[in-house]
Amino acid sequence: MLAAVRFIAIIDDDRSVRVATESLVMSLGYVARTFASAEEFLQSPSMEEVTCLVADVQLPGINGLELQEFLLAQGCQKPTIFITAFPNDKIRGQALRRGAVGFLVKPFNGKAFVECLETALSEG
Repeated sequence: MLAAVRFIAIIDDDRSVRVATESLVMSLGYVARTFASAEEFLQSPSMEEVTCLVADVQLPGINGLELQEFLLAQGCQKPTIFITAFPNDKIRGQALRRGAVGFLVKPFNGKAFVECLETALSEG
């Protein structure tokens, strides 16, 4: 029996983070697509196919938390893992209260990311 395709969207304005995270996700056997901004993701025709979001908190334009808020207002409750280079307990709490599955600090540990991803996919 074939499992459903797991499509992971990675949204980060740092190209090196997008590439590294995409490589990790793909090494786990999932399909990954990267986006440099929340706006680019929202305009993507494949947005409906997303199983899980991995989003930077600090993005130009619409930031990660604003993206989460927008998607929730649209009734889109995709499991989300936030990543950030600027940890802040208030923002972390806000993201988790809204349903984020994880909140990782860059550079994040690969094992911690995989654990968050597995949790997100089991919830999705």
